[in-house]
Amino acid sequence: MAEAQHVSSDIAFTPTVKAIQARKGSRDAYARVERNGGWSTTIDDNLAAFLRAQTSVLLATASADRQPYIQHRGGPAGFLHVLDEHTLGFADFKGNQQFITQGNLAENPKAYLFVIDYAHRRRIKIWGRAKVIEDDPELITRLMPKGYKARPEQAILFEVAAWDSNCPQHIPQKFDAADVAAAITSRDIRIAELEALLAAATKARE
Repeated sequence: MAEAQHVSSDIAFTPTVKAIQARKGSRDAYARVERNGGWSTTIDDNLAAFLRAQTSVLLATASADRQPYIQHRGGPAGFLHVLDEHTLGFADFKGNQQFITQGNLAENPKAYLFVIDYAHRRRIKIWGRAKVIEDDPELITRLMPKGYKARPEQAILFEVAAWDSNCPQHIPQKFDAADVAAAITSRDIRIAELEALLAAATKARE
């Protein structure tokens, strides 16, 4: 029988994990976190803003016999919806029809989201439970990004149990092509403005 969870971080810090932390010297630091209640269990304003800005997320599930699986989910910024302080939702688009994630969740609702923002070198880990909603067209329509060219097949709701952030160490800084293009366009416009001002000043001195 699994040991009872006393604080939110126990969702990841099992007795075995804690024993390794003790052996390697990090247990005292994490014990202080536990004395303060562990990790956050609700979606605060900062986390909500971070999630709404993301265009990509990794969703981890496991089958009944604990075989893990990770599936990428993506869309335009805002495709991850914060429905309330405990619940995230997103439209699940039609894909390769393997249905591994859906099958895993039918057997084992425990799930995990890993969200990484390369531009700002930030990553968030979210533990919880997820379920697939197939028979709620109103919800699916609500979660579908406006104007996005994809076929929604169903919805996934994720109930947050605990979340934590990682340090930025070793995260390579990368930028989306659209953001780079926008920055280059803005730069070119500014260069053109400065060149026009320089030309006008030069003409005025002639």
